[in-house]
Amino acid sequence: MSTAVARLCRVSRFFGERPVLRDVDLTVQAGQVLLVVGPNGAGKSTLLRIVAGLLPPSEGEVVSELPPGAIGYIGHKTLIYPKLSARANLAFWRAMHGLPRDDAAIMAVLERVGLARFADEEAGVFSRGMAQRLSLARVFLTDSRLLLLDEPASGLDPASAAWLGREIRAAADAGTAVVWVSHHVAADLALCDRVLFIKDARIAYDGPAADFDPAGLALETTC
Repeated sequence: MSTAVARLCRVSRFFGERPVLRDVDLTVQAGQVLLVVGPNGAGKSTLLRIVAGLLPPSEGEVVSELPPGAIGYIGHKTLIYPKLSARANLAFWRAMHGLPRDDAAIMAVLERVGLARFADEEAGVFSRGMAQRLSLARVFLTDSRLLLLDEPASGLDPASAAWLGREIRAAADAGTAVVWVSHHVAADLALCDRVLFIKDARIAYDGPAADFDPAGLALETTC
C-alpha cells in the first residue's frame, strides 16, 4: 500500500485578485509518478512550488512530515553556480544539506548523469542540456523521498529525455514520490501512474494514467 508523503487540503493561491489555483485537494503517494498537465498558465508550476514549501497557499494547508532535505525540487532555473565546476557545485549542495564531502558519491552521480568527464569544468560553459543534467545530479545526490520536477526535459535532446524518463521511473520504483510537470504528454504518459490535469485553476482530472486521453482534452502543452 502506498504511503502519502504530502497532502494538499482545499489549497487556493491568488496573485492579487487573480486565482491561479482553487480548492485543490491532492495526495502525493510514495512510489508513484504523478504527471501534472494543463494549458500554459494553468497553475502547474505554482502547484509544485507550494508542495515544495517555496510558496505559501493563500487558502488551505499543505501537510507533510518530510524534512526539507528530503524534498528535491527542479524549477525552470537550474540554480547552478556558473563559476564553480560541476564537482564543486555538487560538493556545495551536499554541504547545504548537512552532508560531508564525499568525492566518490559526487563522481558516481556525475557518471549517472553523463557528466563525469566534465567534472572539473566551470558550469558556466555548459550547454542548456548539460546544465539541466547537473541540476538533476544535485537532486539525485541527496536521495530525496519526494522529487518535484518542473519540465526537467527542457534543453535535453531526445536520447537524454529518454534517459530522464528511465531515471524518473526507477526513482518511483525505488519508493520515491515523483511529481512531474511535462509538456510532452503523449510521450511521457506511459512512464506515469497517475495524471493530474489542471484547467481554469481547478483540477479537471485526477486518476490513472491509463485512463487519461490528452487528445480528447485538447491540451495546450507548448512551452
